[in-house]
Amino acid sequence: MATIRDVAARAKVSVATVSHVVNGTRKVSPATIQRVRQAMKEFDYHPNAVAQSLRTRKTHAIGAVVSDITNPFFATLVRGAEDAAIEAGYSLIVCNSDESLEKEDRYVRLLRQRRMDGLIISPVGDGSGLVVHELPQWKIPFVFVDRYVEGITADAVLSDNIEGAYQATRHLIEQGHRRIGLILGIKGATTTEERLAGYRKALDEAEISVSEELIAYGGYRQEGGRTTTEEFLALPEPPSAIFSTNNLMTTGVLKEIVRRGTKILRNVALVGFDDLEWFQYVKPSLTVVMQHPREMGVHAVELLLDRITERVTTQDVRKLRLPTELIVRETPRNIH
Repeated sequence: MATIRDVAARAKVSVATVSHVVNGTRKVSPATIQRVRQAMKEFDYHPNAVAQSLRTRKTHAIGAVVSDITNPFFATLVRGAEDAAIEAGYSLIVCNSDESLEKEDRYVRLLRQRRMDGLIISPVGDGSGLVVHELPQWKIPFVFVDRYVEGITADAVLSDNIEGAYQATRHLIEQGHRRIGLILGIKGATTTEERLAGYRKALDEAEISVSEELIAYGGYRQEGGRTTTEEFLALPEPPSAIFSTNNLMTTGVLKEIVRRGTKILRNVALVGFDDLEWFQYVKPSLTVVMQHPREMGVHAVELLLDRITERVTTQDVRKLRLPTELIVRETPRNIH
């Protein structure tokens, strides 16, 4: 089995230079890097990752904990984070919390044991998990993404949820709707509370009273969107429009509407938060609030690497708010 000395001899450089090329610990000329890498390839030489991490105290790995990788929003966010991490020479290890405090606790502690250089986390629910509040004490760089926890000093990459929800609700009001059902995610989550604030802001501006019977929680799940729609449509005075604040819940709303007969799609307007490609092919096609999950993932890694490499040492929180965009399609007007 080839050793680092064999590689150094073949490349006609010192062992230290090979080490610098492998670990990126010092600037080496492109020609020398090419010779070292060619020698490594010829000898099929692979550095011992465990030994490297013990020596440098770096694993060049980042952990990410998100609620559900099967949700296209988080899948796209993670892909952006992965691309940015790989470009910087890091690997990304992804864990699903499934909105479970127990799983969040287990995975965050596991990633710590595996000596991740930093963590990206979308906290469960209202952020009450014990492990999230322990993170600042561990001295491991971490960044919140999509959601954050009040009272914890940490960088965060978020969407402009208030403005997005405000624009969606105002659009429905402009289409003549006054009874607008709102399907929120998990009570206490920052995304939930901010989107509720945007909804209330638009109603207040239009001098429409907020009806609490038209505000419900679907848990960011498809079934939650379906059952909540069922409850809305069973009201003595059902809403003429529904604003669903998550793509999975929007899918659930559509399922219930289709179950009742597609004609209802033209009687109950629907606007969603997040887009899915097929939403434009529903008839009428869905108006949505577009987020930018890939960019969120990229920015989260960039902020985290600033902390890992100590390019940024200030304790001041950096909170990035990415703009949302209202994509108007074929929202039915209220004809009553």
